[in-house]
Amino acid sequence: MNVHVGIDFDNTIVSYDDLAHSLAVERGLIPESTPASKQAVRDRIRLLPAGDVEWQRIQVELYGDKMNEAALIPGVVPFIRICREGGIPVSIVSHKTERPNIDPTGPNLQDAALNWMDATGFFLSSSLTPGDVYFEPTRDSKVDRIADLGCTVFIDDLIEVFREPGFPIGVTKILFSPTDGVEEPSLDFTVASSWNAISELVLV
Repeated sequence: MNVHVGIDFDNTIVSYDDLAHSLAVERGLIPESTPASKQAVRDRIRLLPAGDVEWQRIQVELYGDKMNEAALIPGVVPFIRICREGGIPVSIVSHKTERPNIDPTGPNLQDAALNWMDATGFFLSSSLTPGDVYFEPTRDSKVDRIADLGCTVFIDDLIEVFREPGFPIGVTKILFSPTDGVEEPSLDFTVASSWNAISELVLV
């Protein structure tokens, strides 16, 4: 069987942990002692009055105007490069709307992501191109794209993607979870805490 690797984008290729923490501290939404992880920041903000709205506003900055300050997750570029050198196709499939739901006139989130990939040298160093990137407006359409591309492996940080009813049968599911905080162990996906671990799972 020919291998085709699909990879999520947000929190799988790019990390917002430090950026989310600094933005929330600057706005007085969380104490500086809050762990510098996007999930911890989100959970703390959601405890506030109108916390959901505040978190959505932070997300607009994370994925939009402040996207250039987000960090590339270590190990992902070498993994993609080895795949490409070995003739294994790699596609990025992301659930990302063009504009923020909370602000339809806000920044173009898809353009921000592509600009980040270009500005950080991600495209150049991985040998991927914008044509290898697919942004889908819904989780359903993301799953459909994974199937249409013929991905045989998919790497994501969200269990919910693997739980979508339309997720293609037979695709190897790898959950990227750097903190190992997986509350739903399962026999139908493998948890990897780093891209080195993913390399050992896929590139054998």
